[in-house]
Parts: sequence; C-alpha cells; structure tokens
Amino acid sequence: MKNINADCSVCTNSNCFIKKHLHLEKMQDYVMQKINFSCKKGQQFMIEGAPMQGLYFIFSGKAKVIKTGIYGKEQIVRLAKEGDTLGFRGFGTKNRYLIAASAIEDTVLCNFSNEVMQGILKNIPEFTYDMMLFYAQELNKSENNVKKIAQMNVRERVIDALLYLHKKFGQSNGLIDITLSRKEIADFTGTTDEQITRILSSLKKEGLIKIVEKKIGLLDTEKMQREIIEHK
Repeated sequence: MKNINADCSVCTNSNCFIKKHLHLEKMQDYVMQKINFSCKKGQQFMIEGAPMQGLYFIFSGKAKVIKTGIYGKEQIVRLAKEGDTLGFRGFGTKNRYLIAASAIEDTVLCNFSNEVMQGILKNIPEFTYDMMLFYAQELNKSENNVKKIAQMNVRERVIDALLYLHKKFGQSNGLIDITLSRKEIADFTGTTDEQITRILSSLKKEGLIKIVEKKIGLLDTEKMQREIIEHK
C-alpha cells in the first residue's frame, strides 16, 4: 500500500462515520493522526486472523469483505464503497481481524489506529453513542442476511444480490456501477460459478437483466422484487 494524503475537510462522503462527526470538539485532533493508503485492484489490506491495525474508512473506490468458511472456501460477506467502515467486527474483542478485505478497484483508505480509535471512544461520548447504534444496525443486517440465506433458493439469492448491488452502487449507463466476476457473485450469494452463469442467462432471456462484458444492468426491478417479496 502506498501512503497518500486524503484530507477529511474536503471529503465528499457524507455517509462516512468520521465525516459525520468532524464537527465535534476534539475530533480534529484525532483526525490529524490518521494515515491514508492507496491500494491497487486486487490488493488485500486486511488479513483474517491478523492483529488489528485499527479501522479503515473508504475515501474512494470499492472493496470486498471476505470470511473463510469450511474447507477454506471464501465467502464474500459484504461489499463496500466510498464512506463505508471496515474492520469494526474485531475491534475491542480479540484485537484480531475476523475478516479479510481487498480492493475491487483502485481504492484510497483512511486508517485510524487502535490507539486513536480508543482515544476517540473514551473522550468523545457522542461519537461513542453513535458507534454503539452503528454496531446494533450492522448486527441486525447480519441476522436478516442469515435468515434470507436459509430461506431463499439459489435463484432468489441471486436476484436479492442483484437488487442489493443496484441499490448500493447505483447504475451508470444502465449498468450496475461495480464490476464483479462470476466467481465473486457466487462467493457473495453462497453458490457456484456454474449456477451463477445459468441463472444470469435465464434472467437475461426473461428480459429482467442485461449483461455487457462483466457488468450487469437491471431492466425490471419491480418484477424482480416481487419474486422475493415474501422474504422481505
């Protein structure tokens, strides 16, 4: 990773947890201690089981969060974009990352060390309270995802994933603004490359999606939502 400068004062990520709290007293003192890195596409910046190196906030770019399952199979548990927070699941527990993360495209990261984050949490009550709410929201999302995976068939999981990608990353020129391989989609939906190829082909024939190289565009989100409405 290469050190660069990404100034919080000019950051446009309104959803960034740090950006939301820049107005708080003492916050600027801690922001001055952050470190910025740039990662190339495919570069891993968090290693599962490695000692915590603080929290990461995405300044620009996109990343995937990975958990190793049975027989060493990777499962993508989360996809992140500008403003998202990474590494929080291991923070304050065993002080080891419970997941791994790598850049999907060239990405710039803001890193707040363990010591800096502990200083913020101990000295800025409003930030600490909001962080507690953030953890509660993330736990609720995780529980809902477990329920959906248990109840949905493979086709429904793929449709749900496509709708999630559409909502989170938006569409540019009619295509979802993130490029994922068939394997990455399979790792995200808990299925195989072959099943992903077959289901995407079926959805394309039905006129629900279009495919341009590795990118996918949704053509009828309402019909896709109706197919999985009972799981919402």
